[in-house]
Amino acid sequence: MSLKARITEDMKVAMRAKDADRLKAIRLLLAAIKQREVDERIELSDADVLAVIDKMLKQRRESIAQFDKAGRDDLSRAEQAEVVVLQAYLPAALGDDEIAALIAETVAATGATGPKDMGAVMNALRPRLAGRADMARVSQLVKARLAG
Repeated sequence: MSLKARITEDMKVAMRAKDADRLKAIRLLLAAIKQREVDERIELSDADVLAVIDKMLKQRRESIAQFDKAGRDDLSRAEQAEVVVLQAYLPAALGDDEIAALIAETVAATGATGPKDMGAVMNALRPRLAGRADMARVSQLVKARLAG
């Protein structure tokens, strides 16, 4: 079963269970997936769906930070609930050791020697780490690896 089909099934389950918060988050996700499919005139693969989820998670985390800063705990809690629902669709997160090993392997494979090669390394890592690691953290690790 594809990830998109699983999300659709989860929406049906949430509707039957009358779980309004979960249903809202899943509908937002399906709308984002559908929007990308319409914009690009393609059927999204599981990797593309993971990229959509990753983007939505990043947006939610930024919103949470802004709401917390503004003292809007009610809005922050709503966003946190959406983050929990979205994270359920991501594969198991990689640990720092696994990420470091993939970075080392990719740096060797691309022949990267310094900070100027960071783009090539990140482009090679992105498909392998999509949804399994925070890409901002990966970027920091790659930068540190190439600087040293």
